[in-house]
Amino acid sequence: MYRSGAVMAWNVFKFCTALRGLGSIMILLVLGVVGVTYYAVVISNYGPALYDGGLDSLTALAVLLLFHCLLVMLLWSYFSVVFTDPGSVPPNWRPVLDEERGETDPLTGSEFDGLPAGPANPRIRYCRKCNQLKPPRCHHCSVCERCVLKMDHHCVWVVNCVGALNYKYFLLFLFYTFLETSVVTLSLLPHFIAFFSDGEIPGTPGTLATTFLAFVLNLAFALSVLGFLIMHISLVAGNTTTIEAYEKKTTPKWRYDLGRKRNFEQVFGVDKWYWFIPAYSEEDLRRIPALQGLEYPSKPDLDAQEF
Repeated sequence: MYRSGAVMAWNVFKFCTALRGLGSIMILLVLGVVGVTYYAVVISNYGPALYDGGLDSLTALAVLLLFHCLLVMLLWSYFSVVFTDPGSVPPNWRPVLDEERGETDPLTGSEFDGLPAGPANPRIRYCRKCNQLKPPRCHHCSVCERCVLKMDHHCVWVVNCVGALNYKYFLLFLFYTFLETSVVTLSLLPHFIAFFSDGEIPGTPGTLATTFLAFVLNLAFALSVLGFLIMHISLVAGNTTTIEAYEKKTTPKWRYDLGRKRNFEQVFGVDKWYWFIPAYSEEDLRRIPALQGLEYPSKPDLDAQEF
């Protein structure tokens, strides 16, 4: 049985409030890591190797092309998460149905009487901090100090909440970060091994130190991001969020679990051309209400079908 009081005693999300003051420092830190990596890969090692001729030039060209393509996608996804509002509750929003209990009878106007003054109606969700009704799967963020649609978590690395409108962008950021850091780690591995050899290592002390630092940083990020990526893949497969998984919903079958295929489409859309870029097609935005963050199909809404 889920006990909210016991869980809140060690709720890790409340510690995010201590990070509110970091602000854009985290963005500068990310750009700093990118800058060190770019200097090590492009300027110090593989850029000059383009002029060596033969197989070395071809290898350098392949590494640089892959590096720059992944870097563009990484930064595009990253700044899409940073600058995209995760989703706010529209002013004067009212539910048509009892979303929390999954009942199909429309709520009457009398059920809203007196809610702003004293939210005593148990049939609908209400945020006492924002003094407003809460759509399904919406949670209050103590860092942003507002309710966020389908809130997953507040991420200090992007200085923003991750919610309904930018969750896909966050996943793509993790995906391209893992690919980029893996490529950098593998490309700098021979240079890193050379540090422990007896032979003479070409380069200035500054370039050698940058190469060493870039390898260590990218290896660490690749391993850590891989763990987050695997976790979020499992969350997408079950159509749940980090908060919802943390809360340990008591229902044996999660009502928003539509099967892996439809769960994936609830985040990435149907249009395959948009799956790997931080954007949605107009058709997907029109056909899939979940991408707007206010309405979510559940099992009772679907025809019996195997996934």
